[in-house]
Order: sequence, then structure tokens, then C-alpha cells
Amino acid sequence: MNPETTPPKTLLKKELGPETWIFPIGFAAFFALFAVKMGLANTLNTIMNTAYHLLMETVFYLLAICVIMGAVSSLLSEFGFVSLANRLLQPLMKPVYGLPGAAALGIVTTFLSDNPAILALAEDTYFRRYFKKYQFPALTNLGTSFGMGLIVCTFMYSLTPVMGVPLGGAVIIGLFSAVLGSVISTRMMLHFTKKAFGTETPMSEAGASVSETPRGYRPIRDGGIGTRALNAILEGGHNGVEMGLAIIPGVLVICTVVMMLINGPSESGAYTGSAYEGIRLIPAIAEKIDFILKPLFGFSSPEAIGVPVTSLGAAGAALSLVTTLASSGRISAGDISVFTAMCMCWSGYLSTHASMMDSLHCKELIGKALLSHTVGGFVAGVAAHWIFVLFSLL
Repeated sequence: MNPETTPPKTLLKKELGPETWIFPIGFAAFFALFAVKMGLANTLNTIMNTAYHLLMETVFYLLAICVIMGAVSSLLSEFGFVSLANRLLQPLMKPVYGLPGAAALGIVTTFLSDNPAILALAEDTYFRRYFKKYQFPALTNLGTSFGMGLIVCTFMYSLTPVMGVPLGGAVIIGLFSAVLGSVISTRMMLHFTKKAFGTETPMSEAGASVSETPRGYRPIRDGGIGTRALNAILEGGHNGVEMGLAIIPGVLVICTVVMMLINGPSESGAYTGSAYEGIRLIPAIAEKIDFILKPLFGFSSPEAIGVPVTSLGAAGAALSLVTTLASSGRISAGDISVFTAMCMCWSGYLSTHASMMDSLHCKELIGKALLSHTVGGFVAGVAAHWIFVLFSLL
């Protein structure tokens, strides 16, 4: 049966249970955390105003980047650059990641788009036949490590005028560190999958769609070069719109909560219900453990910890936080390196890993995938900081 037409499985739970009573109590306590300090009316107004400002000032900016990058990505694919990159990366995959060369295509596609892009490849028989069963679940970790990579790197570099310092080197260091994190995450996942499946079990072809593309060829659009280029730009831009719209819930919901946990009252010291006010809980916690965070990540301000925390759920939401911190002068080029590494490597994995592992029919390994990727992103951030420090000394 086609996976797209397979009806979703309905999960059942007792109508009344412990979570029925625990959740409303926990939700009320979390809301009271803000209301007690800010006042109920100010809390509600700040939530709405912050979400509105994020939508108007940040989301549409990210949407524009997604559209442009979607068009560029489609052009690169249409005229063979993706195939060239795949061919060049193949010799590196086995010794570095422990995966067949075909997995390089997963890196390219997710870097140019987002984490779930690798799932389209995973359903292709031509792609699956290169893998052993223990290697296949690691595609989740590999793909997520590069999800939204082009958008993250482009966005970070675009902050150069805002911060007043060149950020090209910082972004390159962050990209390299994200690659290190991807190797750690993928290798850890392979360690777990080898125990689960062994190393000789082949992939099952059941449920995989048969590729109609002969080996050594790639599909292209109809028409001449001009027509193909125009269609690639339009279709790629359309895909960028879909990606940009998909990040709106993450930005508005997650980023609003995180910013209210990061920021304090207005400049007057009072709560007015304006956008971007908050209770400064995360900076207070960060200050308590600054002796740990500073050597590891080198953050310039306690508020900077909010970026990697937000990237756990949504990379797009994390990017919007970077804009605010850069505009207020609370981050440096070194922070951009760390943000690039962690936003790209983690890339909202808490919100995508479960569904991706389910799509690969490996739900029993979701916990292992999450653990591996947590460690990988942590290593990426630490590596980015210390590599940047090293190059700063040269």
C-alpha cells in the first residue's frame, strides 16, 4: 500500500488517567509563573503582542529567505550540481559516517531544504538497496544534522551589517562544527542499531516505491534551458513558501514562550503588556551555571543560551531569537559560530525525530536517536566555540 494512502494508526488511552489531572495543574502553574510577576492582563497582552511582532518582523523575513533559497536549491538540482556534489561526497561517507556513498544525497537534500527531505529518498528502492538494515535508521540523525543548513548559514551571514563585523569565518567554523556533530550523532546511532539488527541483515524492499530513473541519470524538467530554469525557480520558490509557512507555529509559539523566559520588564522597569517583556528566568538560571556554560560555549550574555534551547524544537524560531540578540548587541561573532553549529545540527530534532523514525519503521529506536543527536549537537557547539577561539588567536 502506498505510504501516502495508508490511514494513520489511532492510538488509544483511557478516557481518564493521571495525565488528565496532572496536565491542567502543570499548565496552570506554568502560566502562573508569568502572571504572578507580570500581572494577568500584562501577561496576555505580552503574549499576543510578541507573537504579532514576531510574525511581522521576523517570520516574513525568514519566509523571504526560504523562498529565495528554495529557488536557488531547485536551480542547483535542475542543472546537476546536486548530482555532482553527491558524486564528490561518496568516497567520504563510508570512512567518516559508516554509511554507503548514497547517503551523501541525503546530506545534500536536507542541507538544501529541511530534515524530512531525506524521507523521500528513504522510500526509493534505488536508494534503499545500498543500505544494510542497521544503517538505515541512522539516516534520521544524518539528515537532521544538515536540515535547513543553507538557510541557517545564509541567515547568520546576513547579520553582518547588523553586528558590524564580518561573519563569514564564524559561519564557516559553525558549519564545520555541525559536520563534526553529525559524525558523532550518526556513529552513536550506528552503535545502537548494530546491537538491534546486527551488521549483515539486508534492507527489506517491502513498501518501497520503484525508482524509474536509470542509474547514472537524473530527472529534469521539460523544455529548453530557459524554460527549465524559470520552472525550477518558480517551483523551488513555491517549496520555499511552504517551508516558510511551516515554521510559523514554531516561531510564534516556541519563540514567544522562550523570549518571555529570557527578557525582563520594559526600560522603565515596569510591566506594560508590550511585546518582548518577560520574567528573565533563563538568564537567571544561566548566570547560576555560567561557570559551566562559559568554558563550553563562550556565550557573551546569559540570554544567548535561549538560542540553542529554542533550536531543540524549531530552528526557525531560534533564528528569530538571534535577530533580537544581534540587534541589542548581546552576542558576538563567536556566538554566531556556536549558533550556526547548534541550530544546524539540532535543527528542531525534538519536533521531527519521532515522526521521522516512525516513517522509517524504527519507532523502537526513537529514544536512542534522540540521545545520539543530543550528544552530537552538544559536541558541535563546544567545537565551534573552541575552534573560533583558536582561529582568533592566529
